[in-house]
Amino acid sequence: MPVRRVPPRTLLPQAVWAAALAAALTGCGPFSGDDAEAGGPALTAPAGVTAQAGSATSVHVMWNRPASTTDVTGYEVYRGSVRVKELTAEQHMVDVTGLRARTRYEFTVRARGKDGSLGPASRRVSVRTPAAVAADRSAPGRPEGLRGHVDGARAVTLTWRKAADDKGVVSYDVYQGTTKIHSVDGTRTRALLTGLRPGTDYRFSVRARDAADNVSPASDAVPLTTARGKDEGPGTAPGDFRAATRRADGAYYIDLRWTPPETGGEVPAYQVYLDGEQATTVMWGESAPRDGSAYSFYIGKEAGTRHRVKLRAQLPDGTWGAFSPERTVTTGR
Repeated sequence: MPVRRVPPRTLLPQAVWAAALAAALTGCGPFSGDDAEAGGPALTAPAGVTAQAGSATSVHVMWNRPASTTDVTGYEVYRGSVRVKELTAEQHMVDVTGLRARTRYEFTVRARGKDGSLGPASRRVSVRTPAAVAADRSAPGRPEGLRGHVDGARAVTLTWRKAADDKGVVSYDVYQGTTKIHSVDGTRTRALLTGLRPGTDYRFSVRARDAADNVSPASDAVPLTTARGKDEGPGTAPGDFRAATRRADGAYYIDLRWTPPETGGEVPAYQVYLDGEQATTVMWGESAPRDGSAYSFYIGKEAGTRHRVKLRAQLPDGTWGAFSPERTVTTGR
């Protein structure tokens, strides 16, 4: 899906854009949430929903607890319009099994409130299961060389060496203690874990999984302690951020280019700030670029005007990462 090109000077105020973004992120699923009890506090859609093929017949779905004025008592996971899992409020991830190999699936998640009502569906996420491998009873080798570093108060980055497998690794599962908390594609050997608590001790390990659902022994565990404070972590910021102006059809435009932060998955959205205020949100669907991104927008017809621009990425847990460096551009130069 190509980037959306929206003239910032014609955009609505920031509060309205925030509401529009919420509608865009929650209105992509098969439900609208209108069946919530009329007049009661509204549940919000679970944020940061991701889906990762765990094997040829399973998909790992993850999400964040939504901010809401109503207590969440559980979640429902949907494959298309079919409910496939019901979970408690403490569960924010699940393995959906019994799927077909080499098949594309779409998943959404809804929260359930104390009164039994369902909130709106999360954004729809798409994933394709890999081909099945016949008669594979050999588990992948243990991932070696696990390293980690703290990235601010709420994130850590893990890296490891590629695990060996006779048929190929489909995914890597990240564990906090004995609990699986994250999965990344088998072509990746890096994961950014966000939404952690400041000043907290953690212990992480990694396991490799193949298409037949064989799981490797756990890697050596790495202990990490997040920093104190509220720092988002510089590793969550877009890299190599550049901004330039150009003239076309009698008007000026600002062209932005950057590389996505290494989150271990796709970055579905970015917030663009112009002169200190949020101007727009750039969103991709399943075709979010992994290597480099670009965005261009109309800025006006007057030469010699100076503008400051920066952006930040939406992280896998639905929160927003650190800002890129701020760039200054002047029209007509």
